[in-house]
Amino acid sequence: MGTDLPDHRLAIVGAGVMGTNIATLATGHGVPVVLVDVADAVLDRARTAIAGKLRHAQLMGVLPPGRPHGTLTTSTSLDDAAGATTVIEAVTELPETKAKVLAGVSAVVQPGTTLISNTSCIPVDEMADWVVRPGELVGVHFMNPSYLIKMVEVIRGPRTGEATMAAVTGLLTALGREALVIRDSPGFVINRLLHPLINTAAMLVEEGVATAEVVDGLLEGCLGHATGPLRTGDLIGLDNLVDSLNVLYERRGDESCRPCELLLAKVRDGDLGRKTGRGFYDYGKVAS
Repeated sequence: MGTDLPDHRLAIVGAGVMGTNIATLATGHGVPVVLVDVADAVLDRARTAIAGKLRHAQLMGVLPPGRPHGTLTTSTSLDDAAGATTVIEAVTELPETKAKVLAGVSAVVQPGTTLISNTSCIPVDEMADWVVRPGELVGVHFMNPSYLIKMVEVIRGPRTGEATMAAVTGLLTALGREALVIRDSPGFVINRLLHPLINTAAMLVEEGVATAEVVDGLLEGCLGHATGPLRTGDLIGLDNLVDSLNVLYERRGDESCRPCELLLAKVRDGDLGRKTGRGFYDYGKVAS
């Protein structure tokens, strides 16, 4: 792979929005990826999404020039993650789902394999109880879209080892990312600030105080937010947002994190944001 790029072999479990984003970032930087999910149909859609995101990344000029893309292999078996140097769990923010995936991955990989959770709210030390070697687990909160946003939030749990921190730093450097390391806490920094903000913005719409466009316009124009909280919610996925808010509410008891009725109604109706074509805004067709 060349002397400038160490021998990273990445497995990603979860072929949704974040899994395909991270796979785009990795393959675009020359790192081979095994992408694992439960069904071939999901993986077929993921391949199409990754191809489109790679084209977007190239158009935006965010990939290393002249570096060949890493290979993309898809699988429905966790066993195919066994040869990876790093495994990234990128499944939905439900503790029971993450526990099943992390336990399964931990059972098949070799000692010394770095385990990363792309957790958005669940504390790393809580997840460390689900793996065979807790010192090999670290949280890395990639932003969406991962191949465009260079900054990542790295969460070091109380049991995360020095070798794991060195390994994750090496991988993120190879992927051209800049890491800010924080201590473990429910919601960490980004989502402990962002998710209650989105929830409050949705409450304002629910109460008829302002439309989604006006709420976002005020945050963009007055406070410098790039997209506004409700467009950001649509990008995250309103179902993912509700799952994360529930994690924060259950673990912190903060009423600002109890999902408001408008968010819950949109999730019940299947209006999940960009990925379904409609959330707080209408995107016309389902986004890839």
